[in-house]
Amino acid sequence: MRALRRRLLAGSGAALALALALAGCKPRAQGDAGGEKSGEGGEAKPRKAAAATRGELRVYNWNNYLAEETAAAFEESCSCRLVQDYYSDNEEMLAKLSAGATGYDILVPTGNAVETLIAQDALRELDHAQIVGFDNVKPEFRGLFFDPQNRFSIPYAYSITLLGYNAAKLRELGLPTDSWALIFEPELLRKIDGKVTVLDSQRELFAAALMYLGHSANETDEGKLKEARDLILRAKPYWAAFNASSYIKELTIGNIWVAHGYSNDMFQAASDAARANRPFAIASSTPVEGAVLAVDNFVLHRTGPRPDLAYQFINFMLVGRNAAQLSNMIGSGNVNAAAMPYIDDAVRNNKAVFPGPEGMKRLQMLKDYGRRERRLLNRLWTEIKVR
Repeated sequence: MRALRRRLLAGSGAALALALALAGCKPRAQGDAGGEKSGEGGEAKPRKAAAATRGELRVYNWNNYLAEETAAAFEESCSCRLVQDYYSDNEEMLAKLSAGATGYDILVPTGNAVETLIAQDALRELDHAQIVGFDNVKPEFRGLFFDPQNRFSIPYAYSITLLGYNAAKLRELGLPTDSWALIFEPELLRKIDGKVTVLDSQRELFAAALMYLGHSANETDEGKLKEARDLILRAKPYWAAFNASSYIKELTIGNIWVAHGYSNDMFQAASDAARANRPFAIASSTPVEGAVLAVDNFVLHRTGPRPDLAYQFINFMLVGRNAAQLSNMIGSGNVNAAAMPYIDDAVRNNKAVFPGPEGMKRLQMLKDYGRRERRLLNRLWTEIKVR
């Protein structure tokens, strides 16, 4: 599971206008209206209908993963309305679809969820003749394990699950910041007792424990999974909480000193602390034992009535300037080579966001577990939570 809190993006009118031109889009007729969006989660309010539009594109997306300005610019380009529903992790999205939700043109799942959707025959196969800009996707993000020929998915952005920390406190205590030992070893945790949070996600936390023990993040052997459970249980008394929702704020105001979380969230925490003139900086690092890489993708759901608009949206988001906005605003990793010249130096040079070729070798993507493994992991997770 992955629970991301995405910040709203901001964009200048000039940049968006240029992006429209680069995408070969035509502006909508004057008089078509914009719209408004709901708060976190749930369904966005549709933008107010103007005279006549070419219909509606429905997107099921991570919370606030698209700026209102970007959405409005896309609407101008397609003379259509963009309506989004939001989810906070892949399991939520998959559960809603399994319960019968239909009518979504585009989903934005992470790789292991793409794998699940393909197995469920829930996706339309892509017509690459209708896609402009796929060559902008960096070679290392094409043909990933969950879709080797990119028959169903177009990579969009990525995050890394790593360690975020209060640089002043950790330096003062002389603690290592480049190893999962920081959240698992009692001799280190005693110095930061009650000042540590870990993600409330069984796959993410088990992945960190497994990699620290020298195993694959996708380990299925029962003995090794129990070894990871025991490591987690040994460390649990020193943690303040399992937290996937508020650790950005807790880090920013100094309530916690170490957090297991996502690279874009740590980028946000560092930015927030700097803007608030805190007497400390928030830093982040990728542990030497390895970390989880989560690649988000655009896919077309079988029940979506407007694949034509879905292709227009994908092409619009493959334009380098459009793709760069996400990295600049929330510090997400970018799969688009054409976006790199437009990404701010502070983001592009951040090793937690762009770890470079050697750093990328230490990253692992989570794969979908089978039914037996899911049952086992659920049982072990329950043991962790109740003890």
